[in-house]
Amino acid sequence: MKSYLFFLLLSSLAVPRWSAAAASGRKDNTIILDQTSVSNLGIETIEAEETTFEQTVFALGRIEVLPGKKAVVSSRIPGRAYSVLALPDQKVDENEELMWVESRQPGDPPPRVMLEAPMSGIIAKVNIAVGQPVTPDDSLIEIVDLSTIEADARVPEHLASKLKKGLKAHIHMPGFPDKVFEAELAHVGAYADAESGTIEAAFHVPNEELLLRPGMRAEFSIVTGSRENVMSIPRAAVQGDVASRFVYIKDYDLEHAFVKVPVVLGEENHEFVEVKKGLLPGDEVVTKGAYSLAFAGKGSVSLKEALDAAHGHPHNEDGTEMTKEQQAAASKDAHDHAHGEHEHGAEGWTQMTTYFAASTGFLFVLLVISVIMRRKEVAA
Repeated sequence: MKSYLFFLLLSSLAVPRWSAAAASGRKDNTIILDQTSVSNLGIETIEAEETTFEQTVFALGRIEVLPGKKAVVSSRIPGRAYSVLALPDQKVDENEELMWVESRQPGDPPPRVMLEAPMSGIIAKVNIAVGQPVTPDDSLIEIVDLSTIEADARVPEHLASKLKKGLKAHIHMPGFPDKVFEAELAHVGAYADAESGTIEAAFHVPNEELLLRPGMRAEFSIVTGSRENVMSIPRAAVQGDVASRFVYIKDYDLEHAFVKVPVVLGEENHEFVEVKKGLLPGDEVVTKGAYSLAFAGKGSVSLKEALDAAHGHPHNEDGTEMTKEQQAAASKDAHDHAHGEHEHGAEGWTQMTTYFAASTGFLFVLLVISVIMRRKEVAA
């Protein structure tokens, strides 16, 4: 907003030619809506301000089980599954009873062996059913501890020099779009993947709610540095193409009015983009609904109508205030127009009256002649 006020102040102090150009620019770049349109577009704004700007590296990856947090239950003796108590996604404690295996050794009944949980966690897989044969090589039940998981980012190898232990990352999951998971870089892979040209960057993420599950896709914004006092706005606010970037800000005095402002951008990260020119702290920038505004045309209300209603006196079509001379001229034009309409109406009435008068006179003359002729006929 402040940049727009500054723009108008310069316009008022400049030479008349610049003032006219500025006024024309305001008319061309202002969109004025009504309350219904604003609600339908879902417009939201954020105040532009100077903040700490994070420099980040973007990478894709997946969620994995933390090394050492996975266990497999198997039987030391062959036999058959006598009972299976474990269920998928069931929480278990260490040494909890999971199943019984009936031995193949003779006996009445045959000897049975209980299999316990080797660790606490949740049941990931149950690969056995009651009555199914069991051998020592079988993986019967799989248990994982997901209280802390490993998020593996695959970072392009040309960015490997930016990686070091302890770096913070913002981790986004497609399954939880409104949540951001924070973690620190635990280790960098010893080998690069020659096929994909990436290197592993592993983060240990607390997962007490068990929301994150192995195999999930993840997006990483690894913070490699930061800069202070940087003017930045959400990336969603920026519109236009690479050669012509712009944002919409709320008009400084008109309700439901938004002004298109060109901007020069700098660095960007996963959420924000640096604005080098075009905005000042305090400008209310449209974030949600900015894309729709770009296709809203001139809006539903003209600039002149909005300014007349807001200020209580007339304005020109370009938004500038009418001078006394312009107001007088406009008043005279309106009066002349109304007077012309009146004269036009009067003239039309006079012509019509003349037509009917002439027609009536002609008929009267014919009537008189007819009477005279009849009298002569009678006298003869």
